[in-house]
Amino acid sequence: MTSTGQARRTGSTEPVWWGWGPASAHEPLPDEVRGLLARLGIPARPTAPVPLDQVRLPPARLPVAAREALATIVGSGHVHTHDEARIRHCRGRSTTDLLRLRAGDAGAAPDAVVLPADHDEVLAVLRLASRERIVVVPFGGGTSVVGGLEPARPAERPVVALDLARLDALGRVDRESGTAELGAGLRGPRAEALLAEHGLSLGHVPQSWEYATIGGFAATRSSGQASAGYGRFDELVVGLRVATPVGSWELGRAPASAAGPDLRELLLGSEGAFGVITQVVARVRPLPARRIFEGWSVPDFATGTRLLRTLAAGDLRPTVCRLSDETETVGGLARPPRPGGPAAATGSGSGTDLADGLTGGCHLVTGYEGAAPAVERRAAEVAGVLLAGGARRLDAAAGPDWERGRFRAPYLRDALLDQGIFAETLETAGFWATLPALYAGVRAALIGSLGAAQLSPVVMCHISHLYATGASLYFTVVCAQGVDPIGSWRAAKTAAGDAIVAAGGTITHHHAVGTEHRPWLDAEIGGLGVDVLRAVKRTLDPAGILNPGILVA
Repeated sequence: MTSTGQARRTGSTEPVWWGWGPASAHEPLPDEVRGLLARLGIPARPTAPVPLDQVRLPPARLPVAAREALATIVGSGHVHTHDEARIRHCRGRSTTDLLRLRAGDAGAAPDAVVLPADHDEVLAVLRLASRERIVVVPFGGGTSVVGGLEPARPAERPVVALDLARLDALGRVDRESGTAELGAGLRGPRAEALLAEHGLSLGHVPQSWEYATIGGFAATRSSGQASAGYGRFDELVVGLRVATPVGSWELGRAPASAAGPDLRELLLGSEGAFGVITQVVARVRPLPARRIFEGWSVPDFATGTRLLRTLAAGDLRPTVCRLSDETETVGGLARPPRPGGPAAATGSGSGTDLADGLTGGCHLVTGYEGAAPAVERRAAEVAGVLLAGGARRLDAAAGPDWERGRFRAPYLRDALLDQGIFAETLETAGFWATLPALYAGVRAALIGSLGAAQLSPVVMCHISHLYATGASLYFTVVCAQGVDPIGSWRAAKTAAGDAIVAAGGTITHHHAVGTEHRPWLDAEIGGLGVDVLRAVKRTLDPAGILNPGILVA
């Protein structure tokens, strides 16, 4: 059986249509997790996905003439209208997306899937689509969790998914400048493998890394586990090549410029609404000579947060840093404890008091990558701060264990869904001064909404991205599905979004806006800011064919 760690090293095969990853990587829900959920009052109701041939698809609406015109551009073998292609390009990978697919609902499926070979073919497709009023949904790895692949369908217009998988080449590598040209369709593992042949690394490893693409990283402002060391993906972008319905656009001529506002920022995070990113020029670094992962225990989440703030203020951020709160520490360690490690939960009760079973504090992972002397020096400096602040070292396996299981969460979610148990995430970020209130407010909103629906919610959280002025908060929710899991989650997500705005946080730190976060975009950037985005949309996409309703209405 292929493990997720092996998948990271060797690349991944095509994922199952109803979940995450290849079928060979899926495993039943572990017995210890079943036992913990049972003690928390979350019932298991085994629920298998419907067979592929029972998935309900809307009739295809792409006219024959338009299909033939698309085939002329990209080749007849690269325009797919068969059911499985449409299903595989239907929605993203949020839990609500998967619940619909598993139940056989592919109502948001595109009418065709088009795979261009290069930038010029993307341009030609966009020109044709503008002329014929065909909606175009740019598609990378299909990993959106915010409704970014389910655009509005105005006036019965046909929809095509523009799959960029063939734009997967590594272009010019400039070792002297430390940059590389990366095709937008390159998946994370393939990009790293190609760069490794040159002794280089991008260093961008989000949890979606197995399937997400270079273009998707840029279009969503992705942030990876090593963001404190390598930077968020938008910080790595030196230049962009973009195809728009009105022509080509190339941005980025120098490492820095004062030639007006940086227009790259209009495309970074634009989610395919303004144009299709076809190539990214990114900053790359030599492959790290030394990698260290360490596990720590801190007395509580508040103490751990203060320690991270001290590290950030002192310019001592580790390359990787993840602090789990009390609940996530228990939930993530629902197995027999190792010597020196935190104890697993042994108590019972509702999800709101899961943390009561904790006896070993909160789990903190730190990681370091780079030249050996620098890694050893930074690890020692950080250890000094942590030990002085009341942290204690865990056994030597704690850090590497976390790193090896880094990509397990999406597979675990599928296993939970197989048992009829709901699991989903949301994230935000705030300044250090407001972070405690932001954490408390969002957690209370989620527990209050889902608890009122008698779904026995377990709400976990971790900090995984540090800045000099603040940090991110990443929440994971596990609860019973109930009679209307999608409606229940929508209500909980609304309560959490309102709590985020009230506490001064951002509506999304690295998942993008899509449709799910758009109701709070005015609060984030102001009505005037939304008007600016709409003006950009009208200029670059006057026919409104690109992902309508995504990012801006």
